[in-house]
Formats: sequence, C-alpha cells, structure tokens
Amino acid sequence: MAKVPDYEDFLRGLAPALRASAAIARALEGRVANRPKRGEITAVKAALTVADTASQEAILVSLLSQFPGVSIAAEEDTPSVRDFPEAAPALVVIDPIDGTLRFYLEGLGPYAVMVGLAVEHEYRAALVALPREELLFEAVRGAGARVSRGGGDPEPVRPDGSGARVLISHDLPGPAVERLLASGFEVAPASGGAIAVAPLIPGVRAGLRLARGDGLGVSIRGRIGALISAEAGALVAGADGEPFPTGLDVPAPALLVAGDEADLAALRGAVEAAGGAASHIR
Repeated sequence: MAKVPDYEDFLRGLAPALRASAAIARALEGRVANRPKRGEITAVKAALTVADTASQEAILVSLLSQFPGVSIAAEEDTPSVRDFPEAAPALVVIDPIDGTLRFYLEGLGPYAVMVGLAVEHEYRAALVALPREELLFEAVRGAGARVSRGGGDPEPVRPDGSGARVLISHDLPGPAVERLLASGFEVAPASGGAIAVAPLIPGVRAGLRLARGDGLGVSIRGRIGALISAEAGALVAGADGEPFPTGLDVPAPALLVAGDEADLAALRGAVEAAGGAASHIR
C-alpha cells in the first residue's frame, strides 16, 4: 500500500523541481505563443503554452522519481500524468503556470508555479514559486513557513508589512477597487497563486480574490498558497472574515489575506462594496 510522504521530505525533494520549473517558465517568457485548449468556456481557462507543459513535466519527472505512490491533480495533460495511480492516500495538486493568459502572456502582474500535498482533503505541505520575483515559499502545516530568495537557502518568513500594495483579481469589481483606493492602498492585479501569498511579498500588504457562481469558488489550486500565508502568521479569511476553510471540498467564494487586523478589515470592506458581483477567477 502506498504511503503518505513525510511532509518535510516532500518539500526538500520537490523544491529543486519547483526552482527548475520556475526557471523554465521565466526563460520562455516572451518566446511562446498561446495554443488554447479545446473545450474550455473562457479564454483564461483555455490558455496554454509550451512553457506550461514543459514546466509541469519538470515537476512530474521529479515527483515520479521520489514519490511514485501519490495521485495527482495536474493542470495540463502531459506525458507523465498517466504514470501516477488514479487513487492514493496522498494527492499532489500542480499548477505549472498559474495565470497563463493575463499574467504570463500579457504580463499584467506576477504569475506563480505551485505544488500542494493534500491528505484527507487538507493541504499538509505547499510550495509556491514566483519566477519574476525570484521567490520560493514553502510550508508544512503546523511547522511555519519559509522563503528562498534568488536561489538561496530557505529562511523563516513573516508578513512583510511594508508598502501599500494590495494584489487583486484582475477583474475585481470597480466598487471594491474604489474602496481599497479610498483606504489608502495601491492595487495591482495578480494571479491567484500570488494573491494567496501576497503579505509575504516585499512591498505588498494584502491580497484579495473573489469568485462568483456555483461550485467550489476559489479552486483547489488557488488554495495552495493559503497554507503558506497562514503558517507565516498572516490572517487568511473568507468573505465573512472567518478563517478560510482548510478543507479542499468546502466552498469558499473569496480569499482574503492580510498581515494584520486593520488590513483584513479593509479587505472585508472591499468585499462588501463589491456586493457579490465578482467574477470567477481560477
């Protein structure tokens, strides 16, 4: 029977693959074209590049070598996907380039490379790389969070607390944006993966992501970084200000991430101003 990987071993084993995957994505920026996936209902979901597939394979090859007994939820259909079991005690969720269309191809803000290890429908370990910023965040539930800067060694990380930027969904409703601006913040669009770790990024105070419609709301991929922010001491909440659900199958229409109570209150005010009119963001 397949075993659940040791969480710290998982981070140590996969961190080099995340760095390689991020380096591939960064090296191919501006050199790849969008080759949309068929059958997707929006341009955002359909966006696909050679960088996505190459980045994912870099992760999967390493994962298969070290932890072949896990099942996976991979964003793209690449060759190594079929080498993993369909069911296992541990699930590894992978997004090789989060924000392909808006943030990788169009360059509107930071994109992310993400891997999360889930057991019993909760993330237990997570890695999020921001290739342009040369940051790699990692965390194990109950053991704190760390960051590697520019390829250096991991070190403990806490909310940055500097600057005035709030990372937001690229089509956050106007009233929500206006409320944030009135509160003295600067707003900048970002991928969901970057939003989830926003308070840990130098010069960024908080992150706000909204989702609309039925279903899960914020996707399981969009929740990977929430574990890292929580372990770093940031406040991670849903639309009502209550702690963001740890269960991957619990619906959550919003993700609010802040370094302190005052900033979280400002995010809640923006959600109220939006009036539930936000669009669904992956």
